[in-house]
Amino acid sequence: MLVRLMAVLVCLVALATLAMAQPTYSDDVAKIYQAKCQICHRDGDVAPFALNNYDDAFTWAFDTYRVVTRGEMPPWKPVAGYGDFRGNYALTPEERQTILDWILNGLAPGDGTNTPPPPTNSSVWGLGEPDVTLTVPRSYTPPMGTDVYRCFVLPPTGFNQDTYLSAIDVRPGDRQIVHHVLLFTDTTGTAAKMDGQDGNPGYDCFGGSGIPVDTTNIFASLDALGGIAGWAPGTRPYFLPDGIGILIPNNGRIVMQVHYHPFGVTGPDQTQIGLYKMRTQVQKRLYNIPVVNTSFKVPPNTVQDVTAVFPPTPLPLSAKAILIFPHMHLLGKKIKADLIDSSGKVTPLIYEDNWDFNWQGAYTFTNQIPIPNYSQVKVTCTFDNTANNPKNPNDPIVAVGWGERTTDEMCVGFVGVTLDVDPFTILRNIQPNQ
Repeated sequence: MLVRLMAVLVCLVALATLAMAQPTYSDDVAKIYQAKCQICHRDGDVAPFALNNYDDAFTWAFDTYRVVTRGEMPPWKPVAGYGDFRGNYALTPEERQTILDWILNGLAPGDGTNTPPPPTNSSVWGLGEPDVTLTVPRSYTPPMGTDVYRCFVLPPTGFNQDTYLSAIDVRPGDRQIVHHVLLFTDTTGTAAKMDGQDGNPGYDCFGGSGIPVDTTNIFASLDALGGIAGWAPGTRPYFLPDGIGILIPNNGRIVMQVHYHPFGVTGPDQTQIGLYKMRTQVQKRLYNIPVVNTSFKVPPNTVQDVTAVFPPTPLPLSAKAILIFPHMHLLGKKIKADLIDSSGKVTPLIYEDNWDFNWQGAYTFTNQIPIPNYSQVKVTCTFDNTANNPKNPNDPIVAVGWGERTTDEMCVGFVGVTLDVDPFTILRNIQPNQ
């Protein structure tokens, strides 16, 4: 009898211990959701629903279990170990298991005492309220059924001197039709002269912004290659490391190039950008350099690698890599970027082995990567132009090459760099923002 009683007591203690060990929302899950999910799953942001609190988490538990089990969420794309990035919101194995265990064991709320306080940012802007918000002056509705590249001259920034920004955020007015956005600066007044000439807001700018590079805006020559900032589906806003800024010239207007893809639906778009001024001493200016191949062709029914190298001929120019933004279209399957120095040494920059056109972004390196003299950056893109690719937009399958339509392809990696010796910055005699 005593033995049986002891066995029952042991079982009860074990069950109680097991119950205590099960994760709860307030003690275990809330902090994971806040760190890894609420950057998108919050009111007014890109995700289709919020995960702000226990009720939200309970409501969407089934969907959460499905996408976490499949590894679809959170959609952190870089392969672990191939480049090291700030703001990594991929789930660790332990975090993943905690979420799954919480759902499978009854969605226990916990007592609430350990629930982390809600994030302080309640703004619709992911980085908080911008210092300056600029909006396309009039809404524009692109014609249905064709890719449209339209440039809009944004209102003056209000800055009365050269100003350096630590971040630029983009909020598309209609995410269903905005394919991507690039931002440029114009100190020549050319864009303003073209604006509205055809009776509609902005001007057509297929193939480029139409802003000339001459002696009056020589400092914008590198920006004309890669723009000062951009947005594509999935892009999350980010602050640059301290001391590094995006230059907005005193006499410059920001020009927004929007690629519209209004297939199946169209409507008025009035995209906004948010500007965040630097709060620290300006030390270096950021340049976005495109590593791009514009001459490739992927035959039908073919899986093919395409490479791009920059500079084509190694130069005696040293720099630091700050961030990287890979870009392909619908045939893309994998994209990789490597730094190759003059001795042939390879430094991995980024590798995405499961490319998703609907989730792109710029990734900031945890530590700035030195680019020695005579180095090159090589980008390798893998395209699947077969019927086995469910995202292939062409039926029947046709050859696809470089182009600016969604049904064309691109192989490009925008590398954000600072120059170790920057004559453009020295000549401008940069000063901290006032």
